[in-house]
Amino acid sequence: MQRTAPTPHRTPGPATQQQAVTLGLFRMVAGLLFACHGAATLFDVLGGPHGTAPAVAEWPGWWAAVIQLTGGGLVLLGLGTRSAAMLCSGSMAYAYFTVHQESGLLPIENGGEPAALFCWSFLLIAALGPGRWALDGTRDRTSGHPEG
Repeated sequence: MQRTAPTPHRTPGPATQQQAVTLGLFRMVAGLLFACHGAATLFDVLGGPHGTAPAVAEWPGWWAAVIQLTGGGLVLLGLGTRSAAMLCSGSMAYAYFTVHQESGLLPIENGGEPAALFCWSFLLIAALGPGRWALDGTRDRTSGHPEG
C-alpha cells in the first residue's frame, strides 16, 4: 500500500470564506431563536411558553425547554457545536413525531413547521460544523487540534 504525503494547508478562497461566514451567521441565528424558546418556557419571558408552562422536571416539556436553552446557547456561541446541534436536532425530531405527527402527516397540517425546521437546521449545523466565529475554533487553535 502506497502512502501519500499530506496535502499542504491552503488558504480558503473567497467562496469558502463566504460559506464559513454564512454558516456562522446561520448557526448563531438558529441557536439564538432556539434558546429564546427555552427561556420563554422556563422563565415566562419573551411572550411566555406556548401552551401551559411545564412543572420543574416534568417530562417532556421542561426537559425540552432545558435542551432548547442550553443547546441553543451552546450552538449560538459555537461551543461543542456539533454535539449540541445533534442533541437539538434529535429533540425536535422527537417533538415532531410524538406531539405533531398524531395531528396529521405533513408539518403544514399538524403545526410542526418550527419543529421540522429546527430539526433539519440543527442537523445541517451538526454535519457541516460551526462555520466562522465559533468558540470551538478558538479552543481548537490553542490546543492544536484541527477545527471541525
